[in-house]
Amino acid sequence: MRIARFSIDGNVAFGAVEGEGPDGLVLDIIKGIPYAEFELSGTKVPLSKVRLLPPVLPNKVVAIGRNYAEHAAELGNEVPDVPVAFFKPTTSVIGSGDAIEYPSFSNEIHHEAELAVVIGRMCREVPRERVKDVIFGYTCANDVTARDVQKREKQWARAKGFDTSCPLGPWVETDLDPSDLTIQATVNGEQRQLGRTSDMIRSIEDLVVHITEAMTLLPGDVILTGTPAGVGPLHVGDEVAVTIEGIGTLTNKVIKRG
Repeated sequence: MRIARFSIDGNVAFGAVEGEGPDGLVLDIIKGIPYAEFELSGTKVPLSKVRLLPPVLPNKVVAIGRNYAEHAAELGNEVPDVPVAFFKPTTSVIGSGDAIEYPSFSNEIHHEAELAVVIGRMCREVPRERVKDVIFGYTCANDVTARDVQKREKQWARAKGFDTSCPLGPWVETDLDPSDLTIQATVNGEQRQLGRTSDMIRSIEDLVVHITEAMTLLPGDVILTGTPAGVGPLHVGDEVAVTIEGIGTLTNKVIKRG
């Protein structure tokens, strides 16, 4: 099931996405919240009549760096012995169709197409055999990075945590095998990144186990699983799209901040 979060007439709701094609999609409004048992209301609105919001509002986004060997190599980095984890704040999260604001303190921002894992229940110290039980679903992400700042500063907080640097969407797919999906990024229609989730160095199970050894994850929290090779610059006016097989396409335009 595809679960979207949207606004219409000033109200925010979740809905199940039904239909196919850009003109045939409708939202069946959900009664309650999707992390618990819920019912479909039967009240349907065309997707074209709503504004898509970030599909979740995470308490935290835990991101993983250098989880694809070719991406690590293209930036001159070695594959780390353990997963490299960092946080992106909630203020970095935007939805499909929202603008990425070019930060004033950087001259080089890059796109990074990623599969995002959405957590469905509170969990800590999750054993490998129960990882699937705590996952709500998957969505597309773009770990937008101020590359010059990342190189200059030892901590990645500003480089990867600036406002609008974490587009998520367009919705969450709850019924998906994430082990071998095509993931790609285009800029102004030109392909930049193309990889498969099977190329991850550490699996989603590895990442959930590793992260929850240290911290409690809450419903709606997000794990970014790393990006394949092909990252590159974004400029004001560019339109960047992240497409993942079985999920859909996350599209954002870059604008000047201010």
